[in-house]
Amino acid sequence: MDGASTTRWVIVGVDGTESSRHALEWSAHQAMLRGLGVRIVAAAGPLASVGVFAGHTRADGTVPPDETDTQGAEHLLEYASDWVSRLFPELSVQTRLSYARPVEALLAEASSEGAVAVVVGSRGLSGIVAAFVGSVGIELAARSPVPVVVLPHEHAAAHGVRGRVIVGIDGSEPSRRAVEFAFAQAAFADTELVAVSAWQPLVAFAAATGPIPPELFDDETAAEAARQALEEELADPRLRHPGVTVDTRVVRAHPVVALLEEATPADLIVVGSRGRGGFRGLLLGSVSHSVLHGARGPVAILR
Repeated sequence: MDGASTTRWVIVGVDGTESSRHALEWSAHQAMLRGLGVRIVAAAGPLASVGVFAGHTRADGTVPPDETDTQGAEHLLEYASDWVSRLFPELSVQTRLSYARPVEALLAEASSEGAVAVVVGSRGLSGIVAAFVGSVGIELAARSPVPVVVLPHEHAAAHGVRGRVIVGIDGSEPSRRAVEFAFAQAAFADTELVAVSAWQPLVAFAAATGPIPPELFDDETAAEAARQALEEELADPRLRHPGVTVDTRVVRAHPVVALLEEATPADLIVVGSRGRGGFRGLLLGSVSHSVLHGARGPVAILR
């Protein structure tokens, strides 16, 4: 997301849950700050009748969308548009009703001209699985041509707190794109960027990776190698964004633990969709997948 002068759009999926309300509110606030618009997407079909949009959706039914389903989605879009317009009267708002699968509906909008990011909630309420939560965020993050931001329900606790941008760095191409995105967000928000590189003792991997030079079993040597690799990854982005204050963290821990322990609900965590050790056939790498499910604040994932 950035503040370009031409009209561009943050795409946000709504499904009637409290989680999607937070996604919509966050999207509208970010769009307003950056001079962007918000495009609200809903799918016609059985939607969860819970949360802030309760009474504006239909919860039951296993048949394909019919007139009632369409009306329910239309009412949801109308209500969501009116609600966010009341919060941000000057914000440009569009709505889109789709009959496609939620993932396909959002991917279509993400691929449209002017789209800069896709935002969804992470989960519904009371264990109810709704249209734009859970696995939808995972599939979006794996396929979207623009950054995907997932908002957890707990993000409400971050209001009024100045957030930082936390980025995980591992030297992969998705990680480098995540770093560039993180620098841009930190520069725009005039906030601190925390660059996290996690390393683990190589002894645990010796049997799987083959012979390893004895000197690399030394923790100090491994930590220094990780620190040098981190500085190399940050060198060019720092030149492109000289105004961004960067705090580097080289942590002896699993990457997921390092990121989640560093971040607060107010921080934006940025990760690549797949690291250097990702397995083909999986939608997301294990780190991005686990961060997505464990974070208490917004998570941005870049392919």
